Amino acid sequence: MRNKIIEAVDQGRLRSAALQFDIGDTVSVGVKIIEGSKERVQPFIGTVIARKGRGLGETFTVRRIVNNEGVERTFPTQSPRIAEVEVIRHGKVRRSKLYYLRERVGKARKLRERRGGVEDEGMPSGAPAEQTPKTRRAASEREAVAAV
Repeated sequence: MRNKIIEAVDQGRLRSAALQFDIGDTVSVGVKIIEGSKERVQPFIGTVIARKGRGLGETFTVRRIVNNEGVERTFPTQSPRIAEVEVIRHGKVRRSKLYYLRERVGKARKLRERRGGVEDEGMPSGAPAEQTPKTRRAASEREAVAAV
């Protein structure tokens, strides 16, 4: 259990909207870069391989490959230097730390894409998912069997 005074101080400094991503997701982290008097946002696109901590001390690690060299960058979740975190692709994983990806090369580095069962960003929580032709046919077959 954490100290109540520390938790109260943390609450005042936390982001108003929590970052919505999971381990294994391919994300684009918008990092604010200050060059002289100018400020710009530079994207760092990679796979989230770890998430640690909680509150103000929470961090996440993103890994990407640049010129056949692995580059990992750890970001504090509550940092003002992070402009946004956009999820590009949801990865299907069964672990909380994906450090094993460091040894993988080529196509073995890819994660399967997570489909269905996860709420899409633009879709409200109670709205039904859009049906593909295959699921529509299966639904109509179930209705036909139920009618008999």
